[in-house]
Amino acid sequence: MERQEPLGCDHTMEQQEARGCKEEELGKMCLANGLARFRGSQVFRWVQERAVRSWAEMTNIKEADRKLLSAVLTLRPLELLREQRSRDGTRKYLFGLADGESIECVLMDYERRRARDRHTVCVSTQVGCPVGCAFCATGLGGFRRNLTAGEITGQVLELTRNLRREDEGFQVTNVVFMGMGEPFLNYGAVLRAIEVLNSPQGQNIGMRRMTISTSGVVPGIRRLARDNAQVGLAVSLHAGTDAVRDVLVPMNRRYPLAELLGACREYGEISGRRITFEVALTEKTANEQEASAVAKLLRGMLAHVNLIPVNPVAETGIKRPAEKRVAEFAGILAEAGIPVSVREERGTDIEAACGQLRRRYGE
Repeated sequence: MERQEPLGCDHTMEQQEARGCKEEELGKMCLANGLARFRGSQVFRWVQERAVRSWAEMTNIKEADRKLLSAVLTLRPLELLREQRSRDGTRKYLFGLADGESIECVLMDYERRRARDRHTVCVSTQVGCPVGCAFCATGLGGFRRNLTAGEITGQVLELTRNLRREDEGFQVTNVVFMGMGEPFLNYGAVLRAIEVLNSPQGQNIGMRRMTISTSGVVPGIRRLARDNAQVGLAVSLHAGTDAVRDVLVPMNRRYPLAELLGACREYGEISGRRITFEVALTEKTANEQEASAVAKLLRGMLAHVNLIPVNPVAETGIKRPAEKRVAEFAGILAEAGIPVSVREERGTDIEAACGQLRRRYGE
């Protein structure tokens, strides 16, 4: 699980994937191929800031130089297969990948009165998911492969390019790695994508505006604390005891709650940042006993609990609780001094909400 990813740009087929390269790497590549270093900066800005999909769009680079670079770098944009729009404004995108696989990601817009509007993209990190949480649709189709850094950044770039047709000044403000897959099982590509998206010459998305959500991969939490403690951490807790969590989140059988909470405390001590603990409430778990167990588990931690009434997935048969029981669960946590909120429901009508993403193309 802690397999080290190779350094350098994404290695896909015989070429390197431009969307997964950092600016300095493109500069070195240009030098190695007899071009000036600044050409790398130009390519980076075209690819990452302007989200171009072809070499022909890079109009300030000579055709001969573009041809040379295209022999060692590939631009492999994602193919938009379908866009769905929810009644609440949420958009879900199904993207096709070069090998015929597909992934989904989600755009959520939040209007603000005083600050600029927030545009949050929920990106996928794997094709499918190997974790298999009981209430989640993503794992039902199994796991196919990890995404490259270029495919991860590509979701943000394609959305940006698409939305700028409607609003020239559109800019993604936040990225959450909460889509298909377990981010910490693709650690190297995810961290590389974060660094690329953070670049001032690219999307310029602040580190603190990006959040990784994990099902509880303890080594990944500890690595993140050491490698980039500025990035936010969300943990899919879902239960306050090992007995219940073993059923809901199979990852708990490998990293039980004692180990998970130990890693979370380590992250909190190093980063000084509050961790979001996500708790998906089902008809069976939204009760006083479970709420008290969660409160006991998190007491004294720098934490915030986000309650998520489980979203409908036909195949699981798991039902969401009544609103009254969700409110009672939140009240018990609040009385225990645990900051708590209930997640605003977004995109349920297009299966874009938490736990509903899957590969639908062709069905």
